[in-house]
Amino acid sequence: MAKKKETTEKTTKKKTSTKKKAKEEVVQPVLNIALVGHVDHGKTTLTERLSGKWTDTHSEELKKGITIRLGYADFSVYYCDKCDFHTPKSKCIKCNKETKFIRKISLVDAPGHESLMATMLSGAAIVDGALLMVAANEKCPQPQTKEHLMALQISGIKNIIIVQNKIDLVSPEEAMKNYGQIKEFLSTTDYKDAPIIPMSARANVNVDVLVKSIQEFIPTPERNLDAEPIMLVARSFDINKPGIKPDNLIGGVLGGTIKQGTFKVGDEIEIVPGYSVEEKNKKVWRSLKTKITKIFSGGAPVDEISPGGSMAIATTLDPTIVKSDSLTGSLVGVSGKLPEVRNQISLVTNLLERVVGTKEETDVKPLAKNEILMLNVNSAATVGVVTDPSKKNTTCVLKKPIAANAGERITISRRVGDRFRLIGYGILK
Repeated sequence: MAKKKETTEKTTKKKTSTKKKAKEEVVQPVLNIALVGHVDHGKTTLTERLSGKWTDTHSEELKKGITIRLGYADFSVYYCDKCDFHTPKSKCIKCNKETKFIRKISLVDAPGHESLMATMLSGAAIVDGALLMVAANEKCPQPQTKEHLMALQISGIKNIIIVQNKIDLVSPEEAMKNYGQIKEFLSTTDYKDAPIIPMSARANVNVDVLVKSIQEFIPTPERNLDAEPIMLVARSFDINKPGIKPDNLIGGVLGGTIKQGTFKVGDEIEIVPGYSVEEKNKKVWRSLKTKITKIFSGGAPVDEISPGGSMAIATTLDPTIVKSDSLTGSLVGVSGKLPEVRNQISLVTNLLERVVGTKEETDVKPLAKNEILMLNVNSAATVGVVTDPSKKNTTCVLKKPIAANAGERITISRRVGDRFRLIGYGILK
């Protein structure tokens, strides 16, 4: 009888634990953290260590071994009081006891390859902090390490942690030499006091130290829940499988993050700039109006969503409109309350002294008339042709319109050789 009672108690505890875990899984992530750095320095491996999710799922990514699109994964911060131990696991690996749930965080795995800078800049626009990956077995800084750090600085991201990865591949002396290179590299930037965490994502070494540092150095920001809701779209896709019957079709899905305000299931929304159509042999853009049918956050459906973490909304849109990230860079909000859609912009420009991202850095020359630039604002990337290059009123005609308010920061990249390189930013007039 006593044995039966003990078995019942264990079963009850197990059910309670399962319920607790399920409850935590539907908690909305409270902030986005970007993983940035040079190609093959371990960003995707670290994402898998923290979240259990491998974010390289695009077929070309698997073939080439690099991240092409923004990858998303959520992880939770847990704390064991008994062991004074932070972990991404619900059980302490030291004492095997249940840990205390602290908060859930969304990771944005941004591409490190030099030709994918626009995607990385789009990722930087939707995050609250960043982890900059530096491989201990390579000289620091690598070209894209410089470029990504400058992108974070220009995007106004204050809280970053340097992850000195792959320490298992070098001797202690080599690791200290690399650490010195990192400190010297940071000394002339806004991040000279940023913490540097030595670790090996592959060997699962010092993951707990990194989780503790994230908890200490990247706080949850205050959010404006009363403002008109705005969502930044970073992905758009059709989730229907081939051969699905028309009656079972699911509307287009938009993924990204909430900038301000709150969205609820059933809300009528507008998407700008929207989609392009041909009218009188001219390409024009039309906004889209639709309804939110479902909201997903933290790996589960929710009734409403507010700023913090990555999320997705299902809509009544025709799936063909959203497939292949066709609405990436759009803004979602209440009809008539969204920022102005602009086909031409005027900027007060701030150019860097040197081009970053190239092996041999060259001076940044002034903008020239008819020069083609890559411009990033919020989660949007577009191409602009300079019609007036004056510093206090740089005017660009855009190939694809953007939706943005006056005062917003737009990053500027120019073609150097066969790549677009970050050269500065402008404030929208």
